[in-house]
Amino acid sequence: MAVFDYNKEAIANLKIEDTSILDRLVDFESARAAHLKKDHSKRDKRMSLKEAIDTFVEDGDCMTDAGFAYVRTPHQAYWEIMRSGKKNLQCIAAPNTNHSFLIFNNNCNYSHNSYCGVEMRGIDRNYDRMLRAGKVRILSEWSHGGVALGLKAAQLGIPGVFTKQMLGSDMVKYNPYVKVVQNPIKSEPDPVLFIPALYPDVSIIHCQMADKHGNAYIYGPVVNDVATAAAARKLIITAEEIVPESEIRNRQGVKIPFFYADAVVELPFGAVPGNMPGYYYWSRQWWEKLIRFGCANDENLKIFFDEWVHGVKDQYDFVNKLGGAKWIAEARIQTKAAEGDHEDIDFTYEEFTRTHDSGLYY
Repeated sequence: MAVFDYNKEAIANLKIEDTSILDRLVDFESARAAHLKKDHSKRDKRMSLKEAIDTFVEDGDCMTDAGFAYVRTPHQAYWEIMRSGKKNLQCIAAPNTNHSFLIFNNNCNYSHNSYCGVEMRGIDRNYDRMLRAGKVRILSEWSHGGVALGLKAAQLGIPGVFTKQMLGSDMVKYNPYVKVVQNPIKSEPDPVLFIPALYPDVSIIHCQMADKHGNAYIYGPVVNDVATAAAARKLIITAEEIVPESEIRNRQGVKIPFFYADAVVELPFGAVPGNMPGYYYWSRQWWEKLIRFGCANDENLKIFFDEWVHGVKDQYDFVNKLGGAKWIAEARIQTKAAEGDHEDIDFTYEEFTRTHDSGLYY
């Protein structure tokens, strides 16, 4: 493994004594070795979700989020990680709302921190509480764009990128990986930020369709997932449906090639309770209950996850708790209407509050 010269101000501010904990995320040599070691043949990679998590998510791995918050995010795979008892994970994401719950569940000990809100549902008080209680340690602070550029650099096979990202904030003082340098093409002073290529150990990307080899099709916002697929040492593809290779080939849109994938999991409703463009809308009441009730304190969050994660065996159990066929029908119409593929509908619903719980999730 290479020797790295980190941002010394950030190391001091974050009180990191052993910097080797930072190395793997930026270690090009070991990432390249992992990529070369992969079996790149076109073979059947299908397996169950449990088998994929047990095989490719290892204790101590650095894992990156996929999708965006609750849009095409592999929530059901994250619940399986929570049930599996994986330990000592590092997580990097933009945003990092989902690894907040892995921290609470004692799966994740280290955070490469980005935005941790949940838009109009509120602020993720659990992450704040876990940080203050010492249950997680921040190893670096990032903007959304900073993470994206690091993953893109890895995809392109370059050491890093120069940017103006993050220069207007104190994040630079709390990110050991980045450095302010002089723009090499300018003669007059012109500070730019160097962001290195980022190589997470493992990523789980949920797609609308995939074939058995790992070719995957994404409809809707791609966010960082194509770059992440190339950057990650190990990649698990989960998909709403497994289709013939010809179906992937003949579709217009964004595709992930098979040679990045290590495992393929057919996982209908794999993004539930989030939004899967073209398939189902997100359960607004579920997220409101999580943020407004669950995240209020540790006791509430344990009750919530005991019911919704540890108390269900798979995504079908989860969907049944949301309302089963009724939820499926409503969520399908809602996402199509939101995408302009259905007649206008009424999106009003019974909002969850601390004083009102209708028991409905659609």
